[in-house]
Amino acid sequence: MKHGYTLLLLTGLLLCERPLYGQKAGQKAPNIGASFLLINPDARSSGTGDATTGLAPDPNSLFSNAAKIVFAGDWGVSANYSPWMWELNSNQSNMAYVSAYKNWNSREGVGISMKYFKYGQVTFRDDNGTILQDYTPKEFAVDASYARKLGNHMSLAISMRYIRSQLGEGSFNGLQQKPASAVAGDVGYYYQNSADKLDFGNRYCFGVSLTNIGTKLQYTDDNTRKSFLPMSLRIGGGYTFVHTNEHEFTISADINKLLVPTPPVYALDSNGIETNRILKGKDPNRGVVAAIFSSFGDAPDGFQEEIREFTAGVGIEYAYKQAFFLRTGYFYEHPNKGYRQHFSAGMGVRFSGMELDVAFVSPTDGSLRQRRTLKFSLVFNIGGNTENRPEE
Repeated sequence: MKHGYTLLLLTGLLLCERPLYGQKAGQKAPNIGASFLLINPDARSSGTGDATTGLAPDPNSLFSNAAKIVFAGDWGVSANYSPWMWELNSNQSNMAYVSAYKNWNSREGVGISMKYFKYGQVTFRDDNGTILQDYTPKEFAVDASYARKLGNHMSLAISMRYIRSQLGEGSFNGLQQKPASAVAGDVGYYYQNSADKLDFGNRYCFGVSLTNIGTKLQYTDDNTRKSFLPMSLRIGGGYTFVHTNEHEFTISADINKLLVPTPPVYALDSNGIETNRILKGKDPNRGVVAAIFSSFGDAPDGFQEEIREFTAGVGIEYAYKQAFFLRTGYFYEHPNKGYRQHFSAGMGVRFSGMELDVAFVSPTDGSLRQRRTLKFSLVFNIGGNTENRPEE
């Protein structure tokens, strides 16, 4: 039984946020480990096509750009849960995420969060169908963040993260499978302000973040076989308009680029099996720093392929009296680079500083994410005004 291949394929098929082997015929998607780090746990921004940056700050901002928390209020906590692809009931895969922040002096803030992903029980069999073992793959990450305002309208943040990825155990082709660990960091910049263009006090914002910049994951006892973390660059923004006492609309958009090597095109032998000789592209076996800087120019098919490695999410949120919310959005990834494409919808209610959100994610026809997903969030935010307006 191809134990190692089965485990990695399982990660791609169940997670389907970053398929490790999945794309349409053509260019290859970058291969990464701990792809659960890419999954947005927040039901609110999941409802707007995973466009997280442009929405008003709250505790779940720690996932995408921790620099936002100093504009969120005094303190806040959140709890998030998703029965991941609930239609696959036998796998019982689910995701949980908790976060909290605290600000002081109107200038500084700290935050902590934890994400946990369980894939359900997996039965491994040999080529004859004999059961070898049952295993429950799981992964988790623990974060700590510090954010500081630079003036009244902008902020910076740094985050540190510990990652543990347990995808299998046992021996395969003489290699011992084992859990992998890594450490990583994020850097985030955020700006928000208001302008009287269409209505009074319309909020606008934008942000940039580098996430999961860290060490490689080693899933076997072979030191030459290591996987990159899903290091990525996120750029996004949003604009709030109408902004009356009763009605408010916010549009939000994000683009994201993985900062990891693009797989090259290898020569094939007489049996059609890939050799180690590279025909097009660059050797993916490089250091973390080199991978980040070369990730914008290492695609075998040049600039056109590099552009296809960007993902995009866009959405809109409607708020009625800051108590009832409706959301919708769309997320796009090129068919040759993972083929995640889905519509999303969501709603939320807010009462006494507490907000309950739910999101429904539905893949488009042909997308590699073949199962619908639900997400739930409970957020408690204290000390901030409902508009999250910046200081004047």
